[in-house]
Amino acid sequence: MTRAIVTFVSLVAIVAVAGACGTSAPPRPTRRMVVLGFDGMDPALVERWIAEGRLPNLAKLVRQGGLYRLQTSHSPESPTAWASFATGVNAGKHNIYDFLVRDLTTYLPDLGMVRREPARFLFNYLPISRPKIHSIRGGTSFWVTAGQAGVRASVLTVPVTFPPEDVPNGELLSGLPLPDIRGTMGTFSYFATDLSRYEEGSTEMGGILKRLVVEGDVARTELVGPPNPIVRQQVRALVAKGTLTDADRKRLAELQAEEDVRLPMTIRWNRRSSDRSATIEIQDQSVLLRQGEWSRWIHLQFRVNFFVRLNGMLQMYLSNAGDELQLYVSPVNWQPDSPPLPISAPAGFSAELYRRLGPYRTLGWAEATWPLNEGRMDEKTFMDDLYRAFDDRAHVILNRLDTKNWDLLVGVIESTDRVQHMMWRLVDPKHPLYDAALAADFGPSIERVYRRSDEFVGQVLERLGPDTPVLIVSDHGFHSWRKAVNLNTWLVQAGYMALRRPASKDKTLEDLFGGGEFWEHVDWTKTRAYAMGLGQVYFNLRGRESQGTVSPGAEDKALADELGARLLTLIDPEDGTRIVRAVYKRDNIYTGEYLHNAPDLQVGFEDGYRVSWQTTLGGAPAGIVYPNLRKWSGDHGGFDYATTAGVLISNRKIDETDPRIIDIAPTVLRYFGVTVPSSIDGRPLFRN
Repeated sequence: MTRAIVTFVSLVAIVAVAGACGTSAPPRPTRRMVVLGFDGMDPALVERWIAEGRLPNLAKLVRQGGLYRLQTSHSPESPTAWASFATGVNAGKHNIYDFLVRDLTTYLPDLGMVRREPARFLFNYLPISRPKIHSIRGGTSFWVTAGQAGVRASVLTVPVTFPPEDVPNGELLSGLPLPDIRGTMGTFSYFATDLSRYEEGSTEMGGILKRLVVEGDVARTELVGPPNPIVRQQVRALVAKGTLTDADRKRLAELQAEEDVRLPMTIRWNRRSSDRSATIEIQDQSVLLRQGEWSRWIHLQFRVNFFVRLNGMLQMYLSNAGDELQLYVSPVNWQPDSPPLPISAPAGFSAELYRRLGPYRTLGWAEATWPLNEGRMDEKTFMDDLYRAFDDRAHVILNRLDTKNWDLLVGVIESTDRVQHMMWRLVDPKHPLYDAALAADFGPSIERVYRRSDEFVGQVLERLGPDTPVLIVSDHGFHSWRKAVNLNTWLVQAGYMALRRPASKDKTLEDLFGGGEFWEHVDWTKTRAYAMGLGQVYFNLRGRESQGTVSPGAEDKALADELGARLLTLIDPEDGTRIVRAVYKRDNIYTGEYLHNAPDLQVGFEDGYRVSWQTTLGGAPAGIVYPNLRKWSGDHGGFDYATTAGVLISNRKIDETDPRIIDIAPTVLRYFGVTVPSSIDGRPLFRN
């Protein structure tokens, strides 16, 4: 699943308000079913490793039922595909097309899964309304429909389940896009003595780098916490004035300087000691770490004012305490027993799990892909952390299995996706970052995570009766990402997009969500098409976009034909390889009440090529195709859905030879004897 990118909520909050979902239910069914999701599990790899005897538990299920390639969504991205999984409908009916959506007035992007309302304060101090986050996903989840019919469902860390929805007669723990304390998909912090002043600040994909200055073996710094909602309210009020006076601009700069809540932090470097260690002091807590050691979970409170305090927890890793001092700090997770907003339904469910299991990761994007991609973590540390993330999710699922207080259990683990994003370069000798020496140690990482997934499936099967149907589902497969494509640059060169002058610098997530300039120097009055997200192309349509230039009807249909045909001719200038495998027109692939939000074209790239990070960040830098020299080396977003199928393994035979991810929802409902709503696009798979 692609980070793509990824900050979304200007998190402002007070404390969670408990809710209950205790409505009377019809008689409970006697049947049971388990659906396990492994994000990004690739069918070709599963087939190979089953054949080689490396996945015995999955092989057992296949012998009982079968292994199938599961058709994914036309935009083969995790939010889109998992939304289709949950609802059984195409994106035109559930409204999730990409990680991003655009504002039709400003053209600015936002995360394509939620809509938020900030908290409001009287006299810039007294809270008078709490923040609200609303899912923009349409459709009805199959666990809700089943719950209304009396089926007790336990739904655990499935993507696109934040904010949590009430599940009649059931329970739900949210997954993606549940954010960190900063309202992002995972802002890490990195403190080091060998950082230069020029490296300090935000990284391209969302880290915060801080240079350490050591005096007398002591470095004093600060941890950047959540945005201050009171300051944000004042900033919004100033910006809303339109034309700013000099005094306004001065005040705005002052507010922006104090926009985040920060905690002082002291690092005492024990460099005269032989054990290479450091002591970190933060908020009356002292943590001694040796080089190469992770901390326990550290609980922190971020005080906005007397009334508003946010609780979070993090872990630290001391990567170096020898010649230099280097400290990695994880994103601040919401604390499960006191989150800023509810993260489960009932609201107290997350706290119940905390009491049973202790601290567990609440962040929807639980693995440390970003620090590895930014070169602030090595492969071993990444894999150690990834296994802990896997185990966190596994322990939650096994705990709920053991309660036996369910008829339907649906749980998703995403570590399979993350390891492939980061380690594909070590199984593809053609990748520009392939390293034979590194591959000797970490080339088997993907296989090891698949084998850990198989072991987990075995643990689940031990808890089930022989007649319980088990579905193993992945939302999409994977491709090697060897070269990046600046799609907006191509649109500029081909005359579809106009710039007043070239971009001044590469874009970062700060430009995307932090108030920077996203569409830098774009002349919308002369632009006919623009790209945003992973393979989506939008027309600058009159009556839809605020500065539209393309008339709806004959003109936009002609543009779709012309632009689609030209994209198919896009080739790699280095060797003439075709870059785009297919281009899909909106009206040919989507239907439903949210069709107006769909991209006009969905580009399906060939294996080896993916839209560049700069395209997703609103940039149009020089050059169209260039080598991908980032460790994020495998992907699925933006590739042709027809070559990016996921996995379906069932211990029961199915009727279809070409199952689709939209077929899972009606399959579950039919199994429990629940009427399948007529709005569902999928069809039941089981033989009756």
